[in-house]
Amino acid sequence: MSTGTTAAGADGAPDTASPGADAAGTGTGTGLRQGLKRRHVQLIALGGVIGAGLFVGSGEVVHSAGPAAVLSFLAAGGLTVLIMRMLAEMTVARPALGSFYAHVRETLGHRAGFAVGWLYWYFFVIVVAVEAVAGGRIVRLWLPGAPLWAVSLVLMALLTATNMVSARSYGEFEYWFSSVKVVAIVVFLFLGALFVLGLWPGSGGGLAQLTAHGGFAPAGVGAVLAAVVPCVGFFTGAEIVTIAAAESVEPERAVARAIRSIVLRVVAFYVLSIFLVVAVVPWTSKAIEVSPYAAVLDRLAVPAAGTVMNAVVLVAVLSCLNSALYTSSRMLFALTRNGDAPRGFTKVSASGVPRRALLAGTSVGYLSVIAAWISPDVVFSFLINSYGAIALFVYLAIAVAQLRMRRRLEREEPARLTLRMWGFPWLSRLTIALMALVIGAMAVLPDSRAQFWLSLLTLGVVLAAYEIRRRVRRS
Repeated sequence: MSTGTTAAGADGAPDTASPGADAAGTGTGTGLRQGLKRRHVQLIALGGVIGAGLFVGSGEVVHSAGPAAVLSFLAAGGLTVLIMRMLAEMTVARPALGSFYAHVRETLGHRAGFAVGWLYWYFFVIVVAVEAVAGGRIVRLWLPGAPLWAVSLVLMALLTATNMVSARSYGEFEYWFSSVKVVAIVVFLFLGALFVLGLWPGSGGGLAQLTAHGGFAPAGVGAVLAAVVPCVGFFTGAEIVTIAAAESVEPERAVARAIRSIVLRVVAFYVLSIFLVVAVVPWTSKAIEVSPYAAVLDRLAVPAAGTVMNAVVLVAVLSCLNSALYTSSRMLFALTRNGDAPRGFTKVSASGVPRRALLAGTSVGYLSVIAAWISPDVVFSFLINSYGAIALFVYLAIAVAQLRMRRRLEREEPARLTLRMWGFPWLSRLTIALMALVIGAMAVLPDSRAQFWLSLLTLGVVLAAYEIRRRVRRS
């Protein structure tokens, strides 16, 4: 893949990537195996946006915005869909190892590519620790005597072993994890609809709860807009499918289908389920803050509702942990292709797994879990806050890269634009403006201010590392 004059002139460093299939990452030159089937890719795309945040964290959004939280989720979902459409356009036109890392590097320069690749890697190695700790806490509900750090490390070790086997092994586990999450939400939507329609035993039906406690937006429009910020974070993970495309059969077609299908499903799973939550249970209920879905099942008198939801949340956590291990290893592997990471991480196993890259991310995850045990309020708290806005920085870079790449493709390779961003260029520009607005809101809102500034510090460290690397190469 040629980086063109834009990338070369941005930083003055030579591009060490090989041309053709090797650089794209879809040929045999990468050493990765195309072990992911179409069904794997479809469920990876779908499962990527259904995390533990939907089942648990969404309760805090409802508590802050009231029933109008539905609008917050709708706005965040719409913005995410636009970002994914822009990314899909680039991925289908230029399939590349590392997906958006390669696209940003090509269009915005080596410095931007280096920053996006390492920021994304850092984001997911911290996710590894966060999800491992969350999973450990759920398991301890059934095994109260087990140490949290030990349970977390066991969960991480098990899924690391799964990822060490092959990409297909990861895909198979993620397929079943995602299937459980999808089935759980479909059943929830069905039961909630029966209650609202008055068809559930003992239910009066109706939508009175939407306005019964202070109105639809009791905290005002400002609270609804502020809630969009955390809601965008809940959708993070949809882009994993474009990274997995390098190890799938027919990557262009698989990505195109996955991205197209994700639009309606995101709206259905997130927006409709949150709508049913606030329609069935008063938004002022303390139970919603703890677990909104369990609160609804309790209202419906479903037997063992708490246990059922804890099991579903554990599956969601393990799914996120599984994907985080996979994604961090593939991004680190992609960084080696251009000399942005040590070449030692390029080595792959006989089954096509970059095991050294996988173990690197796992090691950071282990250290973070230990930090959660030794210093939960200082070190681990710092780690959590230092990655809070990173995904938004990456999304903004993706949007800007699409705007530039589209111009170049229209000029040089128009035949490759088989999947296009809607309403170009105006909708692309609007998406960039909205993404910048969300990031700006993080900087001023009290609940997210610390995450923004510590994430900005992380960005500064990565950019400093790039400058050191560039100067060393020159000398």
